[in-house]
Amino acid sequence: MEFKSLVFYVFSAILLLASLRVITARNPVHSALALVLAFFTAAGIWMLLEAEFLAITLVLVYIGAVMVLFLFVVMMLDINLAELRKGFWNYLPAGLLVAGLMVLEMVMVLGGADLGLAEPAPLPADYSNTKELGRLLYTVYVYPFELAAVLLLVAMVAAITLTHRKRGDSKRLNPGEQVKVKRADRIYMVNIKSQKPEAPKEDEE
Repeated sequence: MEFKSLVFYVFSAILLLASLRVITARNPVHSALALVLAFFTAAGIWMLLEAEFLAITLVLVYIGAVMVLFLFVVMMLDINLAELRKGFWNYLPAGLLVAGLMVLEMVMVLGGADLGLAEPAPLPADYSNTKELGRLLYTVYVYPFELAAVLLLVAMVAAITLTHRKRGDSKRLNPGEQVKVKRADRIYMVNIKSQKPEAPKEDEE
């Protein structure tokens, strides 16, 4: 067995164990950390497949940004674990179906030669997946790429709009108006004349 194949099997085993840990861990923080391990291991497998750009993108985007955000959210929220586990068995058939499809895809990719599928042609020594990916994105798939960018921009603007919308049941302050406030707008001096208390009247007999 070649060293590359050995590394691939080791990474695949770690990836499967980390994926199982994501869905079986009782603590959400442990699940998020296992997902970080799964992403990192998948990036290592992509490096073995000579997909360096996708591997570094997975590490920078998902591990460096998305998973850090997930960890902050999970640790800040008061999650009721009992409520989360109530509908587990209801979604089990759909989960098994998705898992079966993923296993079938992996068998077709890894055992394509045994199933009679055509093997991909060997790549030349000077092949660059980053250059090829950029060429496909900006030539063949330029319109779908631009459409996806516009959709993401619209989604970002919609999220910001929903966050800053005015609601009748919420109070919000305008920092600009607070800065412009002067002392006369907040403090009103009232000159009250001093008064002497009246002597108590004696009861008449």
